[in-house]
Amino acid sequence: MQLGVGAHESSLHLQGETEVIEQTAAEALWDMFVSSAEASATFSVSGNKRIITANGYPNITPGKFPNRGNPHAINKKNYQLAIPLEPKRNNRATAIGNKPFGIALNGVLMDPGTAETWQNDRQSGWNYEAKGGACRLGLDKFNAHVQPDGTYHYHGIPTGLFAQNGGRKTPALIGYAADGFPIYGNYGYSDPAKPSSMKKLKSSYVIKSGTRPSGPGGPYNGVFTQDYAYQDGRGDLDQCNGRFAATPEYPDGTYHYVLTDSFPFIPRCWMGFPDQSFSRLKGGGGARRARLAGRGERPGQGAEMRPPRGAGPRPEGARRGGKMPCSGS
Repeated sequence: MQLGVGAHESSLHLQGETEVIEQTAAEALWDMFVSSAEASATFSVSGNKRIITANGYPNITPGKFPNRGNPHAINKKNYQLAIPLEPKRNNRATAIGNKPFGIALNGVLMDPGTAETWQNDRQSGWNYEAKGGACRLGLDKFNAHVQPDGTYHYHGIPTGLFAQNGGRKTPALIGYAADGFPIYGNYGYSDPAKPSSMKKLKSSYVIKSGTRPSGPGGPYNGVFTQDYAYQDGRGDLDQCNGRFAATPEYPDGTYHYVLTDSFPFIPRCWMGFPDQSFSRLKGGGGARRARLAGRGERPGQGAEMRPPRGAGPRPEGARRGGKMPCSGS
């Protein structure tokens, strides 16, 4: 495996990466990550792009699929992705829509949204959260499950990968977002400017107060994506669950995303410019902008984060096409 030289805010080599031939460090890193011959992921550099080739199969034995909450079997894929080697920040956030947010170092996609909607109403604007507790989605202990086309993907922190790459001892590089910025676990330096004691990083999203104005009604409780609102400064991270800070790979600091154990778990927007190779994974479509400043909206705050396209829970006793509530995503 060749891991390419990377520079998001500088021309530094990433820890364990080499440009072309010297693969000793990269091979050691790969040996640490891959315990199964089933998994395959390659990171290399071509011009100003980081090229990712992967089959989407996890390096750690996944949960049992199909299962009671998820009727789909894992199928290997043929991902051919490209991300900016030196990503640039945009002046506004871009909602991920129905596209994967990024990819883990083991080649598994990070795809936080669900297809489940209130009463199967595609126009309701109320999307069930995968980790909201209302739907039986069959997530395994690594916070992943399988889409109808066989895509194994993460809805939260990939716990096995996180533990392998430092966990709480050092900021853990877990993968890359579609815009090229790195993705880290939920522990980082307490002083963002330099290596320091580790702290658990908190998102700045909260559950709204009051009652839902439409759809399911009832009090906001975290069951739906739209139950959450971003509060600037509430936590350590911005509306895309990111921050600028030093990491082992970037001692001078870089903007990077953080996976958290509370909403949004995996970010629902990008602060850079996502590569179109990720759009093609879900059938295309241009990146839908969340004009945060102009519209006064933030992801999770009135803005629909993922167009509904699947089956959701129905009222008691009701069924459509014989499907069980919330089956698949």
